[in-house]
Amino acid sequence: MFRKLLVANRGEIAVRVIRACRELGVASVAVYSDADAHAPHVREADEAVNIGPAPSSASYLLGESIIAAARATGAEAVHPGYGFLSEREWFARLVRDSGLAWVGPPAEAIAAMGSKTSARILAIAAGVPVVPGTTEPLRDLADARETAERFGYPVLLKAAAGGGGKGMRVVRADEDLEASLAAAQREARNAFGDDAVYVEKYIEGPRHVEIQVLADQHGRVISLGERECSIQRRHQKMIEEAPSVALTPALRRRMGDTAVAAARAAGYVNAGTCEFLLDRNGDFYFLEMNTRLQVEHPVTELVTGIDLVQWQLRIAAGEPLDLPDHIEPRGWAIECRLTSEDPAHGFLPSTGRVSYLHVPAGPGVRWDGGIEPGSTVGLHYDSLLGKLIVWARTRSGAIARMQRALHELRIVGVETSREFHLRVMEHEDYRAGAVSIQWLEQALPGLVAQAPPPGEVRLAAVAAALLAERDRGGATPGAAPSRVTADRWKDAARRDALR
Repeated sequence: MFRKLLVANRGEIAVRVIRACRELGVASVAVYSDADAHAPHVREADEAVNIGPAPSSASYLLGESIIAAARATGAEAVHPGYGFLSEREWFARLVRDSGLAWVGPPAEAIAAMGSKTSARILAIAAGVPVVPGTTEPLRDLADARETAERFGYPVLLKAAAGGGGKGMRVVRADEDLEASLAAAQREARNAFGDDAVYVEKYIEGPRHVEIQVLADQHGRVISLGERECSIQRRHQKMIEEAPSVALTPALRRRMGDTAVAAARAAGYVNAGTCEFLLDRNGDFYFLEMNTRLQVEHPVTELVTGIDLVQWQLRIAAGEPLDLPDHIEPRGWAIECRLTSEDPAHGFLPSTGRVSYLHVPAGPGVRWDGGIEPGSTVGLHYDSLLGKLIVWARTRSGAIARMQRALHELRIVGVETSREFHLRVMEHEDYRAGAVSIQWLEQALPGLVAQAPPPGEVRLAAVAAALLAERDRGGATPGAAPSRVTADRWKDAARRDALR
């Protein structure tokens, strides 16, 4: 196992990796921008290195700065988390060429699965079912029109280098094609620096079901079962669960075997996720492979008892997998992504200072968070504040536990998506498992139109007033140095406690 690892990320996922390192006896190095000088991941790490100003383009996306931080601290490996540089082939190569271990798949596998078109070609060659569509980017509008007519409307335009719903447009009629193609290309170019777009047949009312795989350096690839990720807004996942109400044990085995075949075809190593559409007839189609750890990985951890992040580190260090080929889920887990957005006003981003945070606890409740009282929430980074995850023996029990935990959760200082999640948990369609990837867009007006209960407003107001009064008598922490150690953080905490 490595002696020291650098985490090339921020927020909750950086904290999550640091915790895994601590349990394995691995020293951790955090990197941070000026905006994150007092962030929890900086304090939790054994060491931390400043890598630049607040904009991610000047800090978290600078591969050379991250490599320099690893060299300066003596780190032996780099974990990219998710987002930022986690699926950049060039960064994986840079880490490898610098003599460091990369906690992720080989650069060649990232390249093979990084483009949706190349991933489709690879999947087809491996006998993996895919949604009918093109395997080459569109050349122009005439090519798009001919392709759409061949498949029949509606069709889906998708960025070849895309992810997260960016560069994606549903086209239901020929008269909408030109404007939709231009918008998809523009968004793809802005998000990924590549305006290549391809076409898929649009499947009405499918579920989004993904399969978690692990692959070691010795040729073993295994499936850890599925996650249901159909609760999406604008192709962004908001609630995930494991297992899926739509899968039987036989279908789970078929989808798991298919995901393993796709991973093998790509020469995959480490943790990865194959995403599928599952239609109403029980037929499934490969969409893409995410060559990194997923935001929703905790639900798989809770129903399997397997620490995915620790296994990422073990695999990167050369350890063989000693897990069964197929793992059946135990119980049910649900994850809600808590974001700094205002659902009542079109999910507008909310910024400010977190003046109060109360994290729920009790049996079967987990909070993976990247904030604490005093944290500043700005516009430089993703709106994710933390993930609330619960486990129970049954799905109905998990829903009830999530409702209880959401009621206990208190975040004061910024608007959050908490009330939205509560309303989804209460909705009869969700409780019945009768959802698809289009369900949320249809149900959304009713989910965001209601005001929060008066008691919730009063509690938040009282908490905010108490915290404001306390803060008026408090001290403002000084600026963090460009490099700090865990011992210096702990010394400062002890001095504060003795005052």
